[in-house]
Amino acid sequence: MSFMRSSQEPGKKPALWALVDCNSFYCSCERLFRPDLGGKPVAVLSNNDGCLIALTPEAKALGYKMGDIYFHIQHKLKQDGVTVFSSNYTLYGDISARVMRVMESLAPIDQYSIDEAFIPMYPALAAQAQEVGQAVHDRVKQWVGMPVRVGIGATRTLAKLANLWAKKMTRVLHLELGSARLEECLENTPTVDVWGIGRRQSDRLTRCGIHNARQLRDMDVDRALNLLTVVGQRTVLELRGLQCIMEDEAPVPRKTLINSRSFGRRVRRKEDLAEALAMHCAISGERLRAEGLEASGLAVHMETSRHGDRPWSEIGASVRFPFPTSLTSDFIRAANEALGKCYKSADYMKGGVMLFGIVSKDSRQLTLAEVCASPEKTRERKLMEAMDHINDKHGRDTLHFAAQGANNAFWRMQRNLMSRRFTTRWDELLTVR
Repeated sequence: MSFMRSSQEPGKKPALWALVDCNSFYCSCERLFRPDLGGKPVAVLSNNDGCLIALTPEAKALGYKMGDIYFHIQHKLKQDGVTVFSSNYTLYGDISARVMRVMESLAPIDQYSIDEAFIPMYPALAAQAQEVGQAVHDRVKQWVGMPVRVGIGATRTLAKLANLWAKKMTRVLHLELGSARLEECLENTPTVDVWGIGRRQSDRLTRCGIHNARQLRDMDVDRALNLLTVVGQRTVLELRGLQCIMEDEAPVPRKTLINSRSFGRRVRRKEDLAEALAMHCAISGERLRAEGLEASGLAVHMETSRHGDRPWSEIGASVRFPFPTSLTSDFIRAANEALGKCYKSADYMKGGVMLFGIVSKDSRQLTLAEVCASPEKTRERKLMEAMDHINDKHGRDTLHFAAQGANNAFWRMQRNLMSRRFTTRWDELLTVR
């Protein structure tokens, strides 16, 4: 099936919005390569196998909740027959890219998160909204194997609401303005489940006698502004069918970039901390260069466990560069310098780097020192381009700095239950017998 791919008309808003959301995305990614897990409880863990961050409906039905500490319930999970996986972000990222490409083969999309995308429906698509939603659902399921649900509404907020009820009613749900079905969904949706309304705002609304989305929609807009700020007021207007969220809003320029993570085990030696910080520098450098940005300085930070016998503590220091840079080698040298300034012997459980003073590479005037850059700097820039190209093609850390330490260093993130990276590593391809 093919549809007319309507392009955005300057100054005009879409007639409708659709929101496509993958069902239990992390768990569904694991099920793609384990069809024997269909209909069975599955859970995915956070970094260092800390807590549950994704659950299938079957696992939720057993009473498990997001945020449950894995260490406390691992034996019960086994008794209940729940299959548990460590986070496999390489796999999830690749499957997400495939899902988005498949959706784009039918209609233009606005990716919202790793497992969600909005489809702006201008008149040509809006005229056959239900058919477009069904086609997206069927094609993603057939081409990738990923189950999705599609919600369609007059605004992004109503599309979110439709998507929420699509999970309970049907795979594709169009909530039309003025329809009895829309009124029913609004009446039965608690305010906390409305996109843009947080727990605190929901509690505030409850104290004012507003318990569901219908009451929220019908409240006075000036009262909404006083009670919920301008964001909440926009949500009220969106529930009425007026598009006013994320319209004509330019992206906020990035000012900082943080890369931080818990260690697999406690780290005390300065040399091991330097390796971990070098790894964070490499990741930060890749992200910065991919966005065409440069940083004016770097800060490091480390902290001990908040749950140990000793009091929690943290250390940190920063270094400014002579001029903005995006070279990983500059970041590693700065991280070592900052670590030398602040290091104290302790058992650290988390560390990372923050790049600050970020500017666009192409929108600033070069200094005389940069114009007359040494041949070594020129070679380093070319080296970064080559490393980024190879790592992008063959996977992160195909090439890396020796300062980052071994790939199996004890401080690296623990993922003892991780599945293979089936789609990005030749040596981890699925084997069919």
